[in-house]
Amino acid sequence: MDFNLNGGNKRVFDRLGGSNRPAAAAKGSRQEVWSYWRAGRCNRNPCQFLHREVADESGFAGPGRRRGPGFNGNSSNTWGRFGGNRTVTKTEKICRYWVDGSCSHGDKCRYLHCWSKGDSFSLLTQLDGHEKLVSGIALPSGSDKLYTGSKDETIRVWDCASGQCTSVLNLGAEVGCVISEGPWLLVGMPNLVKAWNIETNTDQSLSGPVGQVYSFVVGTDLLFAGTQDGSILAWRYSAATNCFEPAASLTGHTLGVVTLYVGANRLYSGSMDKSIKVWSLDNLQCIQTLTDHTSVVMSLICWDQFLLSCSLDNTVKIWAAVEGGDLEVTYTHKEKHGVLALCGVHDAEAKPVLLCCCNDSTLRLYDLPSFTERGPGGIFFTGDGTGQVKVWKWSTAPITAAMS
Repeated sequence: MDFNLNGGNKRVFDRLGGSNRPAAAAKGSRQEVWSYWRAGRCNRNPCQFLHREVADESGFAGPGRRRGPGFNGNSSNTWGRFGGNRTVTKTEKICRYWVDGSCSHGDKCRYLHCWSKGDSFSLLTQLDGHEKLVSGIALPSGSDKLYTGSKDETIRVWDCASGQCTSVLNLGAEVGCVISEGPWLLVGMPNLVKAWNIETNTDQSLSGPVGQVYSFVVGTDLLFAGTQDGSILAWRYSAATNCFEPAASLTGHTLGVVTLYVGANRLYSGSMDKSIKVWSLDNLQCIQTLTDHTSVVMSLICWDQFLLSCSLDNTVKIWAAVEGGDLEVTYTHKEKHGVLALCGVHDAEAKPVLLCCCNDSTLRLYDLPSFTERGPGGIFFTGDGTGQVKVWKWSTAPITAAMS
């Protein structure tokens, strides 16, 4: 699942990502997770088995990037014309075929394809069009357009006022991740990064990646991309040439880099090799490797002086610097299922809240640092394994939500 959320305090949760993804499989694919992908060796494109457990790399969008005006908790301003609010009653049943990712009835199914626990949680609307897993969502700053990428090899552009798809870009290859930065929409694909300037309607192709591009992050003046072969490539934008120019290649991971995050003058990378690497942005050298997770590291964020990481080993780990500057685990939060993505936001009382997506198709909200379940106010977007994009609204009630 990929997601983008509205609101958030940039001082603490600057450049929240990511990525992000629920357990329903893309149409035409098998429900089993492909063991060769987990080992970082699958070269099938397309592959009939699932990659990334239930979705793409960092799980939810590729937690979200910068948000545009109008997404400040007042959903009626931008999404006022969206319809489809639905009140879920206790007598309604969850579709067991949807849970397994195999329901063929779609919107006509008489059973629920989403649910929430909490009176103030509601689905604002659903954006249909993608045919396979949604791997990236981006809402550029100042834009009235939402961009979604999918393994169906397309980018869809949605009008925020009407909720209608205004255009479809057919790329000819699976989309691995999507972010926006300034006027640029950046799309990761196999062996390539596409960069669109949405202001001038021009594009560039950045070569160098080997295999699928799983993750992006921007730090200082560099664009970083995590790739399938375990390397992290960096480009620097040149205003003189109006081009992205290769700047560096960071090596050390032995399998695909599925999540990247920048904070405190550090670049953090999480990989299918179960490790987290810490890189200095001053010299781009690896200064520490963290090996406490026992499965794929799916998502990373920074909160205050802490690093938070999640993994398919069912844990969220909180890291803090000890004497000498190295990071060590100070707390481990356990879930019943693998954790796909993390993202953070501040509520109306300026309290930090953690969004945690698990591969049982649920999104959980926790107070930080207590990990007490709760929910703030605002809007966020989710994309799933069936190709659906949903717009959600939550408020102050404790929440656990499941999304198709």
